[in-house]
Amino acid sequence: MNYPKAYIEYLIQFHATRDYFECHELLEEYWKEHPEDPLAQLWVCMIQIAVGQYHERRGQRRGARLMYKGALAKLAQHNSASLGLVHDELVEILEARVDACRSYDEYEDILLPFSDNGLLALCREQAVARDLTWQLSSNELSEDIIYRHTRRDRSEVIAAREAALQLRHQQAELAAQDMTKDKEAVEGNEKKADRI
Repeated sequence: MNYPKAYIEYLIQFHATRDYFECHELLEEYWKEHPEDPLAQLWVCMIQIAVGQYHERRGQRRGARLMYKGALAKLAQHNSASLGLVHDELVEILEARVDACRSYDEYEDILLPFSDNGLLALCREQAVARDLTWQLSSNELSEDIIYRHTRRDRSEVIAAREAALQLRHQQAELAAQDMTKDKEAVEGNEKKADRI
C-alpha cells in the first residue's frame, strides 16, 4: 500500500527520535491539507496518540489520558489496519496507557504495532540511513525534545497574533466611527423633521 510521506515521517519520528511534537506537526499539516481524505479521522487519531505520549512523558497525565481516549473513540469507528497497524493490539496499548495514566504508573514509550512489514522495513531503513536509533527510549533524550513546545521559536506566531489583534482594533475603531456618523445623521434628520 502507498502511504503518505508525512505518515512515514511520522512513524520514523515516533520510533526513532521520539519527537512527538514533530509527529503532531507533520500529520496535522497533512490532515489540514487533505480535508477530504477518507482516512482523516485516523490521521487525527495518530496525532492524538503522539500528543498523548508528549503529555504523558512530561507528567501531564490528565492531558495524556484525554488524548488517548480521543484516539480510542476514533479507533472504535475506524480500523487502523488501513494505516498498516494491528488494530486490536493498538487499542489494547492505548487502553493500557489510559489505565497507566489513571494509576500514575511509570511512563512508557509506545511501540506502534505494525501489520505491514514492508512499511516497518521502510521506516527502519530510513531511520538507519539518517543515523537514528529505531525504538529509541525517551530516557536517552535531551530536555529540548521533551519540552519542545516551551522552547521553540514562537516569534512568527507572536507576530501573527499581534497583527491580528491590531487589525481587530482598527476594525473596531472604524465600526465606532461609522456608528458615530450614523448617530449624527439620525440626529440631523430629527432636527430637520422638528423644523417642518
